[in-house]
Amino acid sequence: PKLAKSVRQNLADLGFRQSEFAAKILPNEEPRLDGTESIELLFSPNPGEPLKPLRLIASSGEISRLMLAIKSSLAMQDAVPLLVFDESDANVGGEIAHAVGARMRALAEKHQVLCITHLPQVAAVASTHFVVTKEVVQGRTFSGLREVKGKARQEEIARMLGGRSESALQHAATLLR
Repeated sequence: PKLAKSVRQNLADLGFRQSEFAAKILPNEEPRLDGTESIELLFSPNPGEPLKPLRLIASSGEISRLMLAIKSSLAMQDAVPLLVFDESDANVGGEIAHAVGARMRALAEKHQVLCITHLPQVAAVASTHFVVTKEVVQGRTFSGLREVKGKARQEEIARMLGGRSESALQHAATLLR
């Protein structure tokens, strides 16, 4: 119940203002290597809808935010120094993207956060920003990593917004502030 309450509070911050969440402990028919019980995560994203197994009803955007809410709740209870989010902001945008960025920033106050994102709203709140590149040389793909700072970072945020127009550069500057 304590975890469910914390997850519901985090979900509200991530745009699920009236959702429900619960973790139900179910006995296994027989003991297994991983224990005698299983946990079923139950979710209701909309008011008036009953809790249903998360694995059956959640969209990819809902799963992304749920995982962020769950990791946020668990991070406050353990001493894990590094949290990794690989596109956990998938299929969200606009105001929710800002909320995801704010949640990442809050987690980064007590943990090191490594976040792979395609959202400028999330990238803009990072204290350090790297760009991953891929290049094909003689039929092989090579990945590269470079840090962007200052004007280069503003240009990268503008690129993530959809271009390097003057309005995109101004919007990027606003996001970075």
